[in-house]
Amino acid sequence: MSSEKQIEFTKENIDTYLKEVAKEYRKQIGKNMPAEMILIGGASVLVNYGFRDMTTDIDAVIQAPSVMKDVINRVGDRYDLPNGWLNQDFVRTESYSPSLSRFSEYYKTYSNVLTIRTVAAEYLIAMKLRSGRQYKSDLSDVLGILAEHEKKAAPITPEQIQKAVIDLYGDWNTMPEASRNFISNVMRDGNFSELYAQTIIGEKETKELLIGFEQDYPGVAKEANVNEIAENLQKKTSRASLLAQLRERRPEPKQQEPAKKPKTRNNPER
Repeated sequence: MSSEKQIEFTKENIDTYLKEVAKEYRKQIGKNMPAEMILIGGASVLVNYGFRDMTTDIDAVIQAPSVMKDVINRVGDRYDLPNGWLNQDFVRTESYSPSLSRFSEYYKTYSNVLTIRTVAAEYLIAMKLRSGRQYKSDLSDVLGILAEHEKKAAPITPEQIQKAVIDLYGDWNTMPEASRNFISNVMRDGNFSELYAQTIIGEKETKELLIGFEQDYPGVAKEANVNEIAENLQKKTSRASLLAQLRERRPEPKQQEPAKKPKTRNNPER
């Protein structure tokens, strides 16, 4: 995505732009070659939940003929959207899994030619944990999803999340240790709405720390080291302390041993 221009994508305008993509695609190729997109990341959160207002691009797994790239660019030009506004760069990240389509859910069909799918809740959580970026919305998205499902009386369990991780990535232990600590801590705490509000602040403050670091040390922060840099910056300041704490391992709570019955002494009969 171009760094020169950003646009805020909302649930409403995402719907508008996808409709336009479908109409342009049908115009270009007809109705006999359907296409499919699986929305992931922030776009998948937006269309399924109400706690997040916007995202800065639309990530998707796109299954369509090569003409789709030209279609996306045409719609982008028509609405003055930045380059890469709808992209599948995600497939080159560690959060991608070839199994993703198996765990996607139907969302909408536009112009009888473009089917849109999204990611099921626990699998979206697994993907967010896999990425675990504390300077974006990964961790607050996890908490927002957990909070909304709890309000709907359909809570997501640790077992569901662990199964989703294994389904997508093969092994729970392939997840970053900080992400495993995070989900363990928040599931134990259970105050998802409160933690969500505090984590939003922590992510914003972490991003500000990284912006300052980039200004002082241009080009040093890369995708491979940015989380480590963020953690080191947090250690030098009290800012974003809750976010740092949630990513640390906490000791398991000790179970209180049952009280022992007092020993009684049998007095011999006299």
